[in-house]
Amino acid sequence: MYAILDIETTGGQYNQEGITEIAIYQFDGHQVTDQFISLINPEREIQPFVVKLTGINNQMLRNAPKFFEVAKRIVEITEGCTLVAHNASFDYRILQTEFRRLGYDFKRETLCTVELSQQLLPEKESYSLGKLTRSLGIPVSQRHRASGDAMATVKLFKYLLEKDSGKNIITQWVKNLKNDELPIRLIKIVEELPERVGVYYVHNKSGSIVYVGKDKNIKRRVNQHFTSSAKRDVLLQKNVHTITYEETGTELIARLKHAQEVAKIKPKYNRKKTTKALQYVLRAFRNANDYLCFSVDMLRAQYEFITTFDNLFQAQNFLYKITEEFELCPKLTSISQAKEGCYNASIGKCKGACMNLEPAESYNTRAYSVIEKIRIYKPNDGAH
Repeated sequence: MYAILDIETTGGQYNQEGITEIAIYQFDGHQVTDQFISLINPEREIQPFVVKLTGINNQMLRNAPKFFEVAKRIVEITEGCTLVAHNASFDYRILQTEFRRLGYDFKRETLCTVELSQQLLPEKESYSLGKLTRSLGIPVSQRHRASGDAMATVKLFKYLLEKDSGKNIITQWVKNLKNDELPIRLIKIVEELPERVGVYYVHNKSGSIVYVGKDKNIKRRVNQHFTSSAKRDVLLQKNVHTITYEETGTELIARLKHAQEVAKIKPKYNRKKTTKALQYVLRAFRNANDYLCFSVDMLRAQYEFITTFDNLFQAQNFLYKITEEFELCPKLTSISQAKEGCYNASIGKCKGACMNLEPAESYNTRAYSVIEKIRIYKPNDGAH
């Protein structure tokens, strides 16, 4: 049984958001068997850009139930179910945060339709809910409202179930989330890990760090290590004594932290990479809405690029600098992985390009200034 959901929030700082609307459809693989849809009073102000995006405003929520009033119903409708959502780590994190405020430890297995779609539909250009459902001919009503997006996810998930006729991918996915076959020692290690983004450290019996990893869901990734038969994972299973971790809040910070730690610690089981000069490049491209975007990628012979960097830390630091200096959107410079608008938009430092609020022509003028600035210098000088 599945509980397919979507959550709308107030926006704001990480883990300070509140739920404004929730929709949950209990789904047996064929049809919806139960549902719960409700506005929720978040007891905090909604960010202006969220009001524009969803149409939900503070006045609408004044008499809505508070989270503690609907918490029992959420527990009941999701009991015994695997949570399914488009970008499940976001919705699950928000739910866990709300329950944590009530002193309740809310835990469910999760499936992400973004990641499932990437495996089952590898040819798609975009995996955003709107573009993906449109490309599949799946109708969506009330976009950016919980009930509309959750129902679209129901239809998408049903399509994916039919696409995966042998149930091989989804069965394996669920198996990886379970730890019934793990030794008790490994189960206890997994149970103590968070289902949040960050860097984790595998320690051996003497306390030495033998592996450093990163993931947007630490618990799931470690569980995959413990259920895999790959050579390195088997070695980790045999040698792990404890795992420590550091939550980073974003995947970008996790990548930066991971690169620094591997370079500093040189763990035994992290793959040794041959050092190459100018390993990373800055690339520019236009997205589907014609905004000029920037990303950092590993150097490949076939890539066209603007400039080069000696290491990932230097490259990501450059993205931060141009975002600040040219008032660019963190989502369009690959810094933010936000599901909706970027945090900068909520505090007035982004003009809303991530939500199509700023005209592409206006935004691109500033973005092109980055390229022009770099071209004044020699190819690598602009990166320093």
